[in-house]
Amino acid sequence: MSVTEHTAAHQHAVTMDLPFDNEQDFVDAQRGLLAALDDTLIEATDGRVVWDLGPYGDTSGDAPATVNPSLWRQAQLNLIDGLFEVVPGIYQVRGLDISSMTMVEGEKGVIVIDPLVSCETAAAALALYRSVRGDRPVTALIYTHSHVDHFGGAGGVVPNGDPGDIPIVAPEHFLEHAVSENLQAGAAMSRRSTYMYGTLLPRGPEGQMTCGLGPSPSSGTLSLLPPTVDITHTAQELVLDGVRIVFQMTPGTEAPAEMNFHFPDFRALCMAENATHNLHNVVTLRGALVRDAHAWAGFIDESISLFAADSDVSFASHHWPTWGTDNIVDYLSKQRDLYAYLNDQTLRYLNQGFTGAEIAEMIELPPTLASSWHCRGYYGSVSHNVKAVYQRYMGWFDGNPAHLWAHPPEAAAVKYVEFMGGADAALAKAEQSYEEGDYRWVAEVVNHVVFADPSNMEARELLARTYMQMGYAQENATWRNFFLTGAQELRGIDVAPPAGRNALALMAHISVTQVFDAVATRLDGIKASEHQFAINWTLSDTGERHLLRLENGVLSNVAGRHVDGAVLSVGVPRSHLLLLVVGLVTLEALVEQGIATASGDLTALDTLRGMLDPPDPAFAIVLP
Repeated sequence: MSVTEHTAAHQHAVTMDLPFDNEQDFVDAQRGLLAALDDTLIEATDGRVVWDLGPYGDTSGDAPATVNPSLWRQAQLNLIDGLFEVVPGIYQVRGLDISSMTMVEGEKGVIVIDPLVSCETAAAALALYRSVRGDRPVTALIYTHSHVDHFGGAGGVVPNGDPGDIPIVAPEHFLEHAVSENLQAGAAMSRRSTYMYGTLLPRGPEGQMTCGLGPSPSSGTLSLLPPTVDITHTAQELVLDGVRIVFQMTPGTEAPAEMNFHFPDFRALCMAENATHNLHNVVTLRGALVRDAHAWAGFIDESISLFAADSDVSFASHHWPTWGTDNIVDYLSKQRDLYAYLNDQTLRYLNQGFTGAEIAEMIELPPTLASSWHCRGYYGSVSHNVKAVYQRYMGWFDGNPAHLWAHPPEAAAVKYVEFMGGADAALAKAEQSYEEGDYRWVAEVVNHVVFADPSNMEARELLARTYMQMGYAQENATWRNFFLTGAQELRGIDVAPPAGRNALALMAHISVTQVFDAVATRLDGIKASEHQFAINWTLSDTGERHLLRLENGVLSNVAGRHVDGAVLSVGVPRSHLLLLVVGLVTLEALVEQGIATASGDLTALDTLRGMLDPPDPAFAIVLP
């Protein structure tokens, strides 16, 4: 689809407004290149493609009209691939996943930091490193934080996926957060991730043009190797394979469990994902708990104080490094002030009575930040981050009673269309607004028409065209992906997420409490309100006891407790608990095989399962 004159004018304005003559990022992103990838296509053992940069095509030259020139520049940088020397002894592989994998050479082997999303891409990254630096064994793993793109490929860098006695270092509470962040609202977050990352969009100038933070997440085999060494406090030190490391805890920043760390002997600082070459998310469009922008800024300031003077290079697990002490201080200071500015200015305006939506239109970055490429909103945006800060302090309600009990979207849509004089009249006016380039208004109006009657194909096509123009204009890659994927859904193109392949890799590590909490979120409360019973659980291999109680439409669990009069008592090994609870195996079968013991009403579990609602992994987003 071609761009309109309004979109073209917007792209031209971006070109005129930003310092495109500053090419230092291109110098830094290519610095230390030792070996480019011979082939960026990686397949799983079943032949499924899990990674391929080829479809992006040739990204040299000026931005095509269908891509915001600023985002095009970021995509060019994100698509530079290969093995790079950060400093002698520290190496990065970039361009094999949304994240980067770092290798630090020790006395006997190599320490791997953040082994990407998938075992296949992580193995390819390690192979590329070894092709240049020799077949050094992996002597330690470090996870900077609890997001999957920083641990999922661990099984691909240790022999046969088994770490043996290789130490695995992570911030405290890593395992809890690694499996919990996407557990309670996992289905909805996964669905929205398809939109955020443009998973089902074609790669290239009319589709997904990276995620801003990196090309995209790979789709290979996920692993989770639990940490064996916890970092619990700032200034904690370790020596791994002869390499001295000093840690800084940064909980509640980009992830609930995260840490930065310094290599004194290399004069190198790892900033995890707390300072990357873009504005990050205070809350992600896929959904998450709102992060603390004030604390985030504070931890970056602490990093400067603790480590900057003793650092010649700063690197993270996305993007490219920054060299030179003065450059590091400037870079980290602006990253610090980026989050502090959004936090403080949002609070200034909300205390004057403005709402999140209003503040998002009012706040603009000061010139010193706006002109710094690493502060641009390629992944997080000023707009949605401001709304996130407002949400953190004020919640969803903007104080206007008209919004306290509004009609839900479908019911409201019918009334809006009626008030607008019917669908035909609304669409005629919307077409005029489209010709005038007022795409935000077209989207708002025509969305009502679509929700009032999703079979109205004229409305769906107008809204799809609108989303295409809005997507093409976006500097923010995740906004672009949302708009363009929404256009696909409107046009009837399948946007169902791929079938989950890796759930058990994470689920095997959830606690008993997390298992039962997750089940509770699937309970049909009204249906369950007719029942009241308790089930006693004992883990036969550990002796751990739990009470699962159904009462008043609520399924609750209590660790370390049993009750008299339970309708059922079950003894089962930890390895079979999840399989039993979700119904992949039956209690009767486990008892017959001697794996489990049970007394009482064995059908109680079937009764409970009959009250559970399965999540919908492919629910509609731009259609009702």
